[in-house]
Amino acid sequence: MAEKPEHILIVDDEPDLEILIKQRLRKDVRAGKYVLHFVQNGQEALETLQQNPEIFIVITDISMPVMNGLELLRRINEMQNPKLKVIIASAYSDMDNIRFAMNHGAFDFLTKPINLTDLENIIEKTLELILTIRKGLKAQEIVEHYDVELKAAKEVQTAMLPKKFPPFSELKEFDIYGQMEAAESVGGDFFDFFLINDDKIGFVIGDVSGKGIPAAIYMALATTIIRSFGQTYTHTNECIRKANELLCSSSSNGMFVTIFYGVLNFKTGEFNYTNAGHNYPFLVTDKNKVVELNTTSNVLLGAFDNAEFTENTIQLEPNTLFVSYTDGVTEAMNKDKQLLGVSPLENYLSYISVNDSPKIVSGGIFDLVKHHAEGTKQSDDITVLTLAYYGK
Repeated sequence: MAEKPEHILIVDDEPDLEILIKQRLRKDVRAGKYVLHFVQNGQEALETLQQNPEIFIVITDISMPVMNGLELLRRINEMQNPKLKVIIASAYSDMDNIRFAMNHGAFDFLTKPINLTDLENIIEKTLELILTIRKGLKAQEIVEHYDVELKAAKEVQTAMLPKKFPPFSELKEFDIYGQMEAAESVGGDFFDFFLINDDKIGFVIGDVSGKGIPAAIYMALATTIIRSFGQTYTHTNECIRKANELLCSSSSNGMFVTIFYGVLNFKTGEFNYTNAGHNYPFLVTDKNKVVELNTTSNVLLGAFDNAEFTENTIQLEPNTLFVSYTDGVTEAMNKDKQLLGVSPLENYLSYISVNDSPKIVSGGIFDLVKHHAEGTKQSDDITVLTLAYYGK
């Protein structure tokens, strides 16, 4: 009995792309391997999905009329169909939207102009996952298996986080505190810090795009790699570049990670950092001035094996707070599905005292999120890493 063809929906308002894809996949279409559906916007895509329940792969552009790709992704997520996978396509420069899509359920992404070889490879990789999911859904033990995986993932995630606070009580020039609250559906938030030498501390906060055991393992791998390379490479961008090369070679199932990695010389106040697609952190001075470190954001790790990363250097004045977080903070929803956003966080930071300990500052952010959520179920991990630089 011949296998049924796989149906693929391509959502893009560029007519030339339809011609190129049809030409590239013509042999597979003729052989009955694929059936291709083309529409020009998200609204047409939803109608096509309703009419063709056999579609399990959606490749969508982000920028489109009527309904864009991010809204389409949200609507598809509401269907709660684990066999339906979305691949996002956008320009390389549109990394913020790509990162948002990956953190909100997109399986993978393509950069425009689309490389047709990459397109074929991603389709094949997506089909492999879909076939695995189909087999899994047939097993009656799937609920039990999920519970076991969830518990194991939480154990891996929790085991990798620092637990001793204050961690370096003998050092009076700084203090640091990290806190993570995992969502019921385990993701891959993490933070870490380590002394590089007698003058410097390295610290990192990150968010893996996937869920469950794979995300927990990928998170553990990323943490170990950065801690190891942080001891070897002087510059933060070199550490992240080498970490990216290793993560690209180890990446599976389309997982990626956003990372902010900083190194503070707590004797001089020199602060070097590299942001790889992560949320912009804040600095709070003793004059209650709040500064967002939004100068540079590089691509996320695990996506491009030849990516280059930039390092920024600033001078911290004594009595300065550094506050970093994952998107579980700003994207926390209340009962009306409204996101917290960055402004309330920035407003909170403008009222704190730099004399408050990092633990108190972090706790205040968690209180802010809980107040906004109004008891709404937590949908993503929430992580905050705060460092206070006191100087000599």
